Amino acid sequence: MSDKTFQFLNVQRQTPRTVPVSIRVLGYGEISGDFGSQQAGTQAERCIDCGNPYCEHECPVHNYIPNWLKLVQEGRLMEAATLMHETNPLPEICGRVCPQDRLCEGACTLEQTAFGAVTIGSIERWVTDEALRLGWKPDLSAVLETGKRVAIIGAGPAGLACADRLRRAGIAADVYDRQSEIGGLLTFGIPPFKLDKGVVRTRRQLLEGMGVRFLLNREVGRDIEFGQLLDEYDAVFVGTGAYTYVDAQLPGRELHGVHDALPFLIANTERLLRDAAVSPAFDFRGKHVVVLGGGDTGMDCNRTAIRLGAASVTCVYRRDEANMPGSAREVNYSREEGVNFLFQRQPLEILGGARGNVRGVRVVETALVDDGTGRLRPQNVPGTEYVIDADVVIQSFGFLPSPPDWLRSHGVALDRTGRVITGAKGALPLQTSHPQIFAGGDNVRGADLVVRAVYDGREAAASIVQMLQAVDAPALAHA
Repeated sequence: MSDKTFQFLNVQRQTPRTVPVSIRVLGYGEISGDFGSQQAGTQAERCIDCGNPYCEHECPVHNYIPNWLKLVQEGRLMEAATLMHETNPLPEICGRVCPQDRLCEGACTLEQTAFGAVTIGSIERWVTDEALRLGWKPDLSAVLETGKRVAIIGAGPAGLACADRLRRAGIAADVYDRQSEIGGLLTFGIPPFKLDKGVVRTRRQLLEGMGVRFLLNREVGRDIEFGQLLDEYDAVFVGTGAYTYVDAQLPGRELHGVHDALPFLIANTERLLRDAAVSPAFDFRGKHVVVLGGGDTGMDCNRTAIRLGAASVTCVYRRDEANMPGSAREVNYSREEGVNFLFQRQPLEILGGARGNVRGVRVVETALVDDGTGRLRPQNVPGTEYVIDADVVIQSFGFLPSPPDWLRSHGVALDRTGRVITGAKGALPLQTSHPQIFAGGDNVRGADLVVRAVYDGREAAASIVQMLQAVDAPALAHA
């Protein structure tokens, strides 16, 4: 047994230092610092190699976590980075935006004790950042080009992951996206204080070095017909995300000062990318902002509103804190930055004042009821209504896929919410009802985690490879 088996007894769990609150709320830089190599190695040594790695099981891409923690302990940085990429095409991004407290670290054996989980996410981030800085690149020297071509629609995490795996299999990957930059919501939806956009640009350079071709400012259905892609490519992967806002139908949602979460975040990020001034609509200086919703997007809205100068930010959520869908880390960051939380409050109406502007939100207290569905259901408590003063209201109730018409017109089956149906009986994983078309990410799952979109892109690529090999097999047999 290693002398370091019980290192967790002597070394406390540590995370990288964060930028002090008084400084970080003044700008949009990433707030989390980085480990140094010695600290990363010491924290990795806390892993007890428990033999039943629940962390690996709980990770949606099933990273070989104990294995690369061992490589970090031994100082074998490049090998650790290579092993990370075997399961995760975007480890430096997942290391930043994954809710590790609910996934790998939440399942760590040490998390069930007073010692605290191994800092898996921070180590993952450090390894990939440092390896890329030192020139790490995937080794494609043994890859044989197949002559096959796949079109990928959407340069978000699912599309990027799919492109990575296709190139590793010797298949050409052309990625179409209507935006001017790759990343989808990684670039335009997630604020820079969580994910610096330089990280995404570095990943683009890496993918282009692998031979991935990005065709940006190209919207399928407007700039190029979907049918043309089916004619020109051997397969198509659709990773178009989920951008349709869930409308809670609150009275007053048409008032001036009411914003939907995703357009708000996208507009602010685009402004930052252009280095433009804040628009009057998002000048929150001296204003009282109320954010409705308790997911990670709601937390992004909370923290962005703080940086836009809000006098106060109040986050309203209809369940209690334990039942919030957002990452506990992001909730804590919001609190540190001055956000006030009101739990077990159901919004009923947005109230207007002079000239059609917002003046408040009428809410009612809720009680949580166990109705046997597995999650406590909020029930309004009669006689507990009151008004929260507000100048700005941001609605963050979730998102649904926005299936383009060209999917339906080519026979791709959708469910009643617009999600693409994949993996039906007899189909490959992530294959749609059209055998040439595959799909994954939020347009299949609904709004979900980045890491699950990465998983879908990876697995869809595996299915595409399998399908194309099956197509070639009869020809090879008769050659």
